Amino acid sequence: MLSAEKDSLEEELAEHGKKVGTDWQGTAAGFGAEEADPIDAADALEELVINVPLVEELEKRYKEVIAALKRMEEGTYGLTEGGEPIDIDRLRANPAAQANI
Repeated sequence: MLSAEKDSLEEELAEHGKKVGTDWQGTAAGFGAEEADPIDAADALEELVINVPLVEELEKRYKEVIAALKRMEEGTYGLTEGGEPIDIDRLRANPAAQANI
């Protein structure tokens, strides 16, 4: 489940942004062209305004999923930082959960 979500998030991130080092940045296709038509430039700017916060949210979730996969490898998945079990319903709702609510 988490591996599939990781793959899906990677696809979405690549569609709306680009990887810079270990982080992602929202991008717009064609933004920064030398002689852009004003309408095309406005469309690219609008796309950028939408993609930047979208990529921030996707990256946040991506990092949560990566952390959950790491916890699985370490044998601590399903436990809070204090070592208490995370409620199964919570894990079903959010497999990357790190705490009970």
